[in-house]
Amino acid sequence: MRADVRPEPRTPAPGAELPPLEIPITRTLIVAGAIASRDYQDVHHDPELARRKGSPDVFMNILTTNGLVGRYITDHFGPAAVLRGVAIRLGAPNYPGDTMVLTGRVEQVDGHTATVRVAGDNALGRHVTGTVTVTLPADLHKPEAAS
Repeated sequence: MRADVRPEPRTPAPGAELPPLEIPITRTLIVAGAIASRDYQDVHHDPELARRKGSPDVFMNILTTNGLVGRYITDHFGPAAVLRGVAIRLGAPNYPGDTMVLTGRVEQVDGHTATVRVAGDNALGRHVTGTVTVTLPADLHKPEAAS
């Protein structure tokens, strides 16, 4: 399959694994995410002030992580998928120079609504855990097999 062609979205089955998504954590991503979410706390954009507060560097805010989790789900299920709920909890910080790997597993399907358990890990451990509820378009008819 060509890299620029995405597979057709499929109706998920409970137990189906989503393919992992690797996200390089850059200083630009951290700062841009903080600015976009209007989070001007210095620990998200000023390395020196972050160090004075006990952090080795700036680190990603929860709203940026929330957006990346949402992107992971809509990238998998397609642009017509609608996020209905995102509930996450943060763990190990995302620092510049690391990579976060998001993974997901379909936990439940009710009609055209799926609940996906999501986790994101980096070199320090588990950065994020949570669940995402997503409504899929009614015209998806190709079932996805459980992994």
